[in-house]
Amino acid sequence: MEEYTILRQFADSWMLLLLFVFFICIVIWVFRPGASKEYKDTANIPFRHADAPAPLRGDDEAALRTCDKSAESKEASK
Repeated sequence: MEEYTILRQFADSWMLLLLFVFFICIVIWVFRPGASKEYKDTANIPFRHADAPAPLRGDDEAALRTCDKSAESKEASK
């Protein structure tokens, strides 16, 4: 057989199965229970600023430090 024919048959059979299994694994990885925290953090990236980054969820100390820094920078600019 010709090399093209062999590769075409492989792509039509086993590669199709391999890519389908890969797709299913990615879907399971995205919708796993522990992924929501990571995706919420990533979704908040546009709301972060260089001078006052958005705190991570549950990080109350970081939120307080951020408020203190932003208040100090406002007072210094006056």
